[in-house]
Amino acid sequence: MRIRLEGNRAEITLGMIHLREVFDVTSMSRAYPDRARPRIYRMYVTITPRKSR
Repeated sequence: MRIRLEGNRAEITLGMIHLREVFDVTSMSRAYPDRARPRIYRMYVTITPRKSR
């Protein structure tokens, strides 16, 4: 599954922390600046469900 995260750098970092608690992150892009909104970034993350333990 591919997810787009949007926000300031702190929000994206916090989102990644929470995603990694639940899913396996298989790839992530760099943080791209938003052209229309200063200090807002977007990042694309590919995740897979964790296998049951």
